[in-house]
Amino acid sequence: MAVLTIQRRERLTAHLNPTRGTLYVVATPIGNLADSSPRSLDILRAADIVACEDTRTSRTLLAHHGIEARMVALHAHNEREAGEKLLRALREGSNVALVSDAGTPAVSDPGALLVAAAHREGLRVIPVPGPSAAIAAYSASGFTAATFQFVGFLAAKQHSLQELDVPWPVILYEAPHRVFKTVTALLERFGPERELVIAREMSKKFEEVARMKLEAAPAWLNDGAHRQQGEFVLVLGPGEAKKPGMAEAERILGILLERLPASEAARLAAKITGLPKKALYASSLKSVK
Repeated sequence: MAVLTIQRRERLTAHLNPTRGTLYVVATPIGNLADSSPRSLDILRAADIVACEDTRTSRTLLAHHGIEARMVALHAHNEREAGEKLLRALREGSNVALVSDAGTPAVSDPGALLVAAAHREGLRVIPVPGPSAAIAAYSASGFTAATFQFVGFLAAKQHSLQELDVPWPVILYEAPHRVFKTVTALLERFGPERELVIAREMSKKFEEVARMKLEAAPAWLNDGAHRQQGEFVLVLGPGEAKKPGMAEAERILGILLERLPASEAARLAAKITGLPKKALYASSLKSVK
């Protein structure tokens, strides 16, 4: 095993500046450990340091594949401090593999600050593609669109639901204790006919991917306690295409609604934008629900 590791290390680093290390951004399985790619395992075996969101979680993956590695914790609470130490190691020639608990690092997970710092230092950053919960769910949604919007965790980013009223699919992450509340809010904001895909526990034993109209989503989640357990990705189907200028009008309307009743806010927004008051009033009623 030791000889094999050295050979792989030589293949990985022969083309690089030997005095400065490389940061590998390594995607890992979102559930099924068999989804690890041969390349990702090579990188993890050869890396001098594996930077993990949670060393306990990553230890399970590494042990499954017989990999021994020096692990360093890099999570949301220590990213700046740990990132400085990892940058120092990279400057001194160590190769670092960055992983999250599941999926692709720096996508609604820690790691982006380290990657940005590595770029500022002129260090080489190499992505090692693989599993992504967002892309996996979108590929199984069946929505056909040239564009999609990735929001991540809705509550953490304090997005307004009005921002999701777009003519393309929107991908959300959600925690089990919030998923019912979020789906109910989507139903109230966008109405019963807009479609939603709920993907839970993807690639795991109790995986489910279901597409339905929003009106059916609360009942689906309530059909057994297991339906609100696990990791969730929600893919909201495309909304209606807006007329030119409607998005800006709704932005203005949203500001006015912070201080004015719906009818007055719609009247002023119509005067500012030249769009029909009736359409803006209807939109204001959705926003204040």
